[in-house]
Amino acid sequence: MIGKANWLFLIGLFLCPGVAVAEEFHVTHSVTGTFEDVRDNVANAITNQGLVINNVSHIGDMLLRTGKDVGDRSPIFIHAEILEFCSSVVSRESMKADPNAIVFCPYGISVYVLPSDPGKVQVSYRKPVAAGTPQAKKAMRSLEKLMHDIVQEAIQ
Repeated sequence: MIGKANWLFLIGLFLCPGVAVAEEFHVTHSVTGTFEDVRDNVANAITNQGLVINNVSHIGDMLLRTGKDVGDRSPIFIHAEILEFCSSVVSRESMKADPNAIVFCPYGISVYVLPSDPGKVQVSYRKPVAAGTPQAKKAMRSLEKLMHDIVQEAIQ
């Protein structure tokens, strides 16, 4: 029997322009385009929500730069960045319900290209865990909706 969450996931696969993969801890969409265009679309979608990007982590560059230091020069990504931001409304709601929700802040959306699939750009985010009190669960659903909405705007 297919549960409600699985039905929603299956429906999402048909409605989303990119292929969506929902793992236990992340949601990833695979889209066609250039890394720069997709990254800029994500940045614009974040700011269109009235949010500010407070950091861009250049994960791909760091792994490439430090590969020789750890004895592994094989590339993991062609490009990889994480755009970090926060929402005072969602953060306050989630941390008021459960102060331990601080671990989800700042929020991050990853944009990356894999050497095995250079024609696709991956857009991914951590799935917030809806656990605890009813208020904490509601707050985590708000966070997931925010992340979902940003990514959907960026990949359409």
